[in-house]
Amino acid sequence: MSELNTRNIALLIDADNASPAGIDPVLTVLAELGQVNIRRAYGNWRKQSLKGWVDLMHRYGIEPQQQFDLTKGKNATDMKMTIDALDLLYRGRVHGFGIMSSDSDFMPLAMRIRQDGVPVYGFGGAKTPEAFREACTRFIDVNALIKAEKKADAERPAPAPAPTGGDSRQEIDPALLNLLVDAYNASKRDGKGFAKLAEVGQRAGNRSSFDTRNYGFSRLSDLVDAIPNFEVDRRENGELWIKRLR
Repeated sequence: MSELNTRNIALLIDADNASPAGIDPVLTVLAELGQVNIRRAYGNWRKQSLKGWVDLMHRYGIEPQQQFDLTKGKNATDMKMTIDALDLLYRGRVHGFGIMSSDSDFMPLAMRIRQDGVPVYGFGGAKTPEAFREACTRFIDVNALIKAEKKADAERPAPAPAPTGGDSRQEIDPALLNLLVDAYNASKRDGKGFAKLAEVGQRAGNRSSFDTRNYGFSRLSDLVDAIPNFEVDRRENGELWIKRLR
């Protein structure tokens, strides 16, 4: 098992200050750190403005954390998120954090987590205060991620045609192809455009409950071998690398 597969990552979402449209690319980016096994979103779910998040909870396995607005014009979401983050940190079982918010109030939290040598990825809007940006190990503009994903969607390769003659490679589910292409695009590539298959699989698994057995294959390498959109390179050290062809 790779080191990435054993690293436990927590994503904490300030639903009042984060766009649900960014959840897909955020999960893809966090695969750089490991498996996002802890996914929590904080807010007062009575608010109609949070309906976009409510609709995504089951799809992405996000655990809703209810926090009522105790005083008009203010909410206790930030405090609850901070307490939970420190609890997770002190247990020592989390190897990295994602904080999805544009609120500068999380600057002290990000700084405290980093003092323990644990990376913090911040995800917010372009107007996120510099204090929070600089407190994170990395800060990523979610709007830029969404734009990049929409551009990738526009350039998405068409599903491969059904095989003819002796071609054993098969037509692939468009949703699966989109998932693998997104994971490949987000992965590090060598000078020839090849990415490690393990990293691509890690990113795909972070984004959904992806399992190759659901598509009739016992291994990811067998699945990719069957897709004409990718070329597989088996290298001397035993590692498998893939390259998008179309």
